[in-house]
Amino acid sequence: MLAKLIEFATNHYVLSGSFVVLLALLLAHELRRSGRAISTRELTSMVNGGQAVVLDVRATKDFSGGHIVDALNIPFEKLSSRIAELEKHKDKAIIVVDAMGQHAGAVCHDLKKAGFNAIKLSGGIGSWRGDNLPLVK
Repeated sequence: MLAKLIEFATNHYVLSGSFVVLLALLLAHELRRSGRAISTRELTSMVNGGQAVVLDVRATKDFSGGHIVDALNIPFEKLSSRIAELEKHKDKAIIVVDAMGQHAGAVCHDLKKAGFNAIKLSGGIGSWRGDNLPLVK
């Protein structure tokens, strides 16, 4: 199979090259759009140092099932109407946490457009649980 792929790429080098370039551009665009991602260790350090606030964008039911200590909960669907609640935290970084990382990039993008310093937790609350870090109910 690999031999056929190599043969195809050498016979159709323009098509293969175009595919590689478009793939690289897509990846660069997605990485830039979603913003910076941090680890659970960096999140803990920033929050303990008073440099950041955690914003949990999961549904209220999921949030009440377990969340990071002192996290604010604004569900993803209601963020645009409740963004004013974050104004008092504009001097700190806002670390966006969701279930697995699927909404955090879009939320960071919206927060950055509103003038906030937004960062996402890589892997969401799943990575937090995976590292056996505490959750409160």
